[in-house]
Formats: sequence, C-alpha cells, structure tokens
Amino acid sequence: MEHAHAHHEHGNEHDGAHGPGPGHGDDHGHDHGRPPAGGRVTWSAAARATLHCLTGCAIGEVLGMVIGTALGWGNVPTMILAIILAFVFGYALTLRGILAAGVDLRSAVRVALAADTLSIAVMELIDNGVIALWPGAMDAHLADPLFWIVLAIALAAAFVITVPVNKWMIGRGKGHAVVHRYHH
Repeated sequence: MEHAHAHHEHGNEHDGAHGPGPGHGDDHGHDHGRPPAGGRVTWSAAARATLHCLTGCAIGEVLGMVIGTALGWGNVPTMILAIILAFVFGYALTLRGILAAGVDLRSAVRVALAADTLSIAVMELIDNGVIALWPGAMDAHLADPLFWIVLAIALAAAFVITVPVNKWMIGRGKGHAVVHRYHH
C-alpha cells in the first residue's frame, strides 16, 4: 500500500464554490463569496469558498489514494485517480448547490466548471507538489503516520495559497461569485 499518497488534490475553484456548505446550496444568509456593495471581497468570504472547495478535493483525493492502494497500483496511476476524483467531488459539491437552486443540469455544469476549475487546479498543484517533494511521503502507506501528517500539511498549504486566488476571482465576478448568482 505504498503510494497511498497518490495525492490529495483540491483546488476547486472554490470561491465558496463547492456546492453545499459555506457558499453553496444552503444560503444561510451569509455573503458566501458575493462581493459586497462596492465590489470588495472579504478574506473571510474567500476562505469560506476555499474551504468548501477543499472539502470536495480532500474527499476525492483520499478516496483515490485508498482505491489505488487497495488495487496495488503504483504512485503515478494512484495520483492520477486521486486528482480526477478531487475534480469530480469538487464539481459535484458545487453542482448539488446549483441544482438545488432550480438550475437545469446543462447550465449547472457550465457554472460549476467556470466556478471551480482554477481553484481545484491550484489546490491540486500545491497539494501534490508538497507530497511529491516531501521525503518519503510518496512511499508512505495509509497506516503510516507520515502519510496523514504530510497530507494534512499539503492540504493546509493548498488552502493558504488558494484563498488569495479565490478572493481575486470573486472580486472580478468569477469563480464562486458566479455560483452565488443562483442563490436567493
């Protein structure tokens, strides 16, 4: 079960973009990444959007690593599966919120792709980069504490670096700002 690290990727363009949760589907009266009057975006809104994205990415990455490891795959195929699943789960969380708002599937898919692609890509790049560069991380097994420690550090680094990306996107009416146009 080496390469259980098959990488954790998240980076959904989560300007709060991933579906349910802060900034999605369940609009609980929060600004969820919407630029306030005057177009200013708070760091808090960007962080909520990024956390939402990180959730979908982390689910997909861990699932990909578990599947790849269970099937005895090497690091590269496991990493590829984890990255694919990070995008799938990131987009799925966003789609759930958009579809709940009554948007048709075709339009919802377009919005999710526009909202989350950059964010997920940045998260995946950072997360996988940390894991690939950390000595011994790529060969750690799921039962090894090193695997989980490096995964947590990689996800934290991806979050910190993606928040400013999402803030910038939301401030320009892109990313999660697009998703919020469908919430009441």
